[in-house]
Amino acid sequence: MAYPFDDSLLHRVSPLVATGAGEDGPGTGDDDQVGIATKTRAKPKKPSQFKVLMLNDDYTPMEFVVMVLKRFFHMDLEQATRVMLHVHQKGVGVCGIFPYEIAETKVNQVMDFARQNQHPLQCTLEKA
Repeated sequence: MAYPFDDSLLHRVSPLVATGAGEDGPGTGDDDQVGIATKTRAKPKKPSQFKVLMLNDDYTPMEFVVMVLKRFFHMDLEQATRVMLHVHQKGVGVCGIFPYEIAETKVNQVMDFARQNQHPLQCTLEKA
């Protein structure tokens, strides 16, 4: 619901106050001029980022790892295969970089899913 504009308040302001003039008249440079107080607002800090890391093991099938990367990290088949091979060859690989809460959630989702499917796949996070 819109409220009608009440311009009666505009006429109550003294012309001296409205123009910034003091008792000595306009433009004397006295400290009694009206101004707008401004408050600087602190810029919000970007959240710390965390890497979600997948660890290699000798038991989890490569196909399962690719499925996890596609499902929880929204990778296409080619990218998921590349990350899976990196994890397989180097022992650890980055699945993604996220704010802490999202990274923690993804780690928990991967670990729960691996456990439900009886795989020892490990996933962890570290500060980026």
